[in-house]
Amino acid sequence: MSIEKMRRTYTLSGLDKKDVDPDPMVQFDVWFKQANESPLPEWFEVNAMTLSTADPQGAVTSRVVLLKQVKEGEFYFFTNYDSIKGKQLAANPQAALCFFWPHLERQIRIEGSVRKASRADAVAYFQSRPRESQLGALVSRQSSEVSSREDLETRMQELIAEHEGSEVPCPENWGGYALKPTWIEFWQGRPSRLHDRIAYKQHDGGWKQVRLSP
Repeated sequence: MSIEKMRRTYTLSGLDKKDVDPDPMVQFDVWFKQANESPLPEWFEVNAMTLSTADPQGAVTSRVVLLKQVKEGEFYFFTNYDSIKGKQLAANPQAALCFFWPHLERQIRIEGSVRKASRADAVAYFQSRPRESQLGALVSRQSSEVSSREDLETRMQELIAEHEGSEVPCPENWGGYALKPTWIEFWQGRPSRLHDRIAYKQHDGGWKQVRLSP
């Protein structure tokens, strides 16, 4: 089948203002739980989200990262601060997130400002990761060029031996970011591409709901 003929008709549900909570963070929690409680293949990661960042000249990069915390009205993810996204966020602390849950025919788009998480949050999350992932964070100089796969694997084996029987330290250049939303949109696929879009935007210290044209 040619690319231009690839399409689906979305029929699972609809979305109206009366169906959503006045607080978008509450509504996010409702949809996230529904997405996670649905029958899913083992490989599907409900907390996977596209993160888009931009440099001061407006050049945009996107990648899929994992949501790891939602607390006090902010969305948290963790990474190497020296990565491309880290450098872009240092220069331009604005970002966008997008969740896509095809099994529910839903998307959530989030835009807002980004700050570094506290060192305590970074260390606490780092220590909760599998030991192999902790060591991998020490191996990786994220986004920098490497000569070969073998070099990475050799360095991994060196660090396994070096830290055998001891706690793996959280690198100083590794930690979290917290995105504080100024815009959250809930998208529900509908037939004929007349999708339902309910968005929340900041207004007078609170949130205002609007329906957007598909």
